[in-house]
Amino acid sequence: MLRRLASAVVAILAVAFLCVPPASALALPTPKDLTAFLDLECFKTSPYQPPATTLKLRHINPVLSTLPIETVTLGQREQLCVPVAKNNQTPPSSALNFIRYIDLACYKISGTTVTTGLVLSHLNPLFQSLPRTQISLNTPQQLCVPVIKNNVLPPAEVLSLVRHIDLKCYAITPNTSLNQQLSLRQLNPVLTPIIPTHGAQVLTARQLCVPVQKAGDVIPDEVFKIVRWIDLEKFDLVTPALPTVSLTLRHINPVLAGLPIEPAVLSGASQLALPVAKNGNFPPG
Repeated sequence: MLRRLASAVVAILAVAFLCVPPASALALPTPKDLTAFLDLECFKTSPYQPPATTLKLRHINPVLSTLPIETVTLGQREQLCVPVAKNNQTPPSSALNFIRYIDLACYKISGTTVTTGLVLSHLNPLFQSLPRTQISLNTPQQLCVPVIKNNVLPPAEVLSLVRHIDLKCYAITPNTSLNQQLSLRQLNPVLTPIIPTHGAQVLTARQLCVPVQKAGDVIPDEVFKIVRWIDLEKFDLVTPALPTVSLTLRHINPVLAGLPIEPAVLSGASQLALPVAKNGNFPPG
């Protein structure tokens, strides 16, 4: 009987061990921690037209969930948006592990003008004291989708989140100026040795990029609860001359993973995407 009891204890401990994540596993950040420090510097890229690809998109942020599902076609790639830190800020480690691998390739799209009024609040602590701005969301212009650079994959836990970040970017009015001088530092390991920390003048607001889900992309519930809160307002940017960078881009979203690897030459930063909340609906956490 003692032998059977000992065997049962061993079996229970084995199951418990299998259910405990390894010590190195990265816990998902809260929506608040991820979004508050998600700043993306958007570089112009060499022209690239992907194979004909049609996608059905639905809005997943609570504020815009009533907007209709829309079918779009991927046009020419226009930008690559990569993670940066502003001034001397360092994101919390729980968020930094994920933010540093959020690279979004932005493709031209067209669609229906929605003319939706919104009030935007900055989320990053550096800009939280700035007044709220009232804007109108107008015509869709871009779809920004997750990629990896030079075949450098993030850790599995990070990939499980960043591969589901899809942002639909709309033109906005009025085009107010932020008029802020910043220092920007690259966070992704592929670009940190190449692009130095540099000054940047943040100017006119042009777009609001809001989270969507592509038909066929099954987003795990714990990831959905985070990515649905990613709203980025894109501002024109002026920087000193930066190094020209040649990269390869590979799609990591399940729906687009079959597209070919793309060559991309970065030819200068053109915009900065800053995290915002809409209509006082702030990310939880």
